[in-house]
Amino acid sequence: MQVEADGVREPASPAPVPQVIIADDDVLLREGLASLLTRSGFEVIGQAGDGATLLHQVRAAHPDVVVVDIRMPPTKTTEGLGAARLIREELPDIGILVLSAHVEIEEATELLASGGGIGYLLKTRVTDVADFVDALHRIAKGGSAVDPALIEELVSAPRRDDALASLTSREREVLALMAEGRSNAGIARRMWVTDSTVEKHVRSLLAKLKLTETDDDHRRVRAVTTFLEARKRSSSSARTS
Repeated sequence: MQVEADGVREPASPAPVPQVIIADDDVLLREGLASLLTRSGFEVIGQAGDGATLLHQVRAAHPDVVVVDIRMPPTKTTEGLGAARLIREELPDIGILVLSAHVEIEEATELLASGGGIGYLLKTRVTDVADFVDALHRIAKGGSAVDPALIEELVSAPRRDDALASLTSREREVLALMAEGRSNAGIARRMWVTDSTVEKHVRSLLAKLKLTETDDDHRRVRAVTTFLEARKRSSSSARTS
């Protein structure tokens, strides 16, 4: 878009550069991510090697998105996840991308089910630079990005009192791909169907989940949240039965 000024059309100001803070105790990985994201149009405004430093930087700088390793010092268990939970509670507008070396269903789904602007990817996905950068952009804008390996684990988990029971198998497949953060066009390519077929599936599953109000982007996020919550409950039921 251009702005008219004294008869001269001037270009509008460029879109703001997304600001990001990276937290990982592996310095080489952290620096590598910082370099990659800087080259990809992000502004890296902070780096942290532990959860406490991350929280301090986030509270002070309020970035658009945070990239955090799930395992951080001092115990190398779930300190990164704990920091992510606090960020979500205190500053829910900040996007969070959790990185993990392994699929950890219980830890991941609790955070992922908290709403939009959340992502969970295995560290191996970072090597696919285009997908990784695209996922981070989606999260910064309030979307989601869930690793396909986690989706596969969730879909295959035993189910009890499934909130998604009314969906057809194709609708479940579409919803799982939505959870990965794929657009309708991306889902169509993956399923080898037309865009219009995907649109019909999306409309149907949103209606069955009674997500008929608000804008489409928000409904998609709520549908993904419903999917993750249902899978979390199914996994919990299977462990206690």
